[in-house]
Amino acid sequence: MNLVLLGPPGAGKGTQAAKIIEKYGIPHISTGDILRSNIKEGTLFGKKAKEYMDKGELVPDSLVIEIAKERLDRDDCREGFLLDGFPRTVTQAKALDDHLAVKDKKIDHVLDIKVEKEELISRLTGRRVCRNCGATYHAVNIPPKEEGICDICGGELYQRADDNRETVENRIEVYKTQTAPLIDYYEKQGNIKHFDGSIGLENLFAQISEILGQ
Repeated sequence: MNLVLLGPPGAGKGTQAAKIIEKYGIPHISTGDILRSNIKEGTLFGKKAKEYMDKGELVPDSLVIEIAKERLDRDDCREGFLLDGFPRTVTQAKALDDHLAVKDKKIDHVLDIKVEKEELISRLTGRRVCRNCGATYHAVNIPPKEEGICDICGGELYQRADDNRETVENRIEVYKTQTAPLIDYYEKQGNIKHFDGSIGLENLFAQISEILGQ
């Protein structure tokens, strides 16, 4: 089962991805996580990507395509995968389709989560991340037991540079402008389904499971 998960920043893709990979046993491939790992390690690729991410802009297609293709070629993707954060543009989608076609594979389902702009801003500006283990909290919705301290490892919680309001608004607009044509691309292929991301985590996952099968 080859899946693509779409949705603006803050739509809850990470939460749904965790549920999908647990239920269906396929690897979760998040280009965002891969990019942040490169940034943390200070690789050349990470330094290039950071310049774009700190401004709330999308990392160029050429960089993202190469890192995604390398990940998809690993053995754990033979029986399927869940792509999160890739593709984001039609150029990336076509590159993905071409890469899969060589192996006689295709994208089976595209899951598009939609959330209103103001709710996205509230979710993202309140997000806090553990500097040590990467666990995610929310200042209002999912606060830690002790402010500023991770419940899991005791690490320091911080607000990512791209989670301030100005950058968040820019990220949402960039997503709408650059990713909207991608939705049209998959509409024409007939493999996209749209979901309301404000109905609650469990309700949303129930709807996704109906599409993917029990």
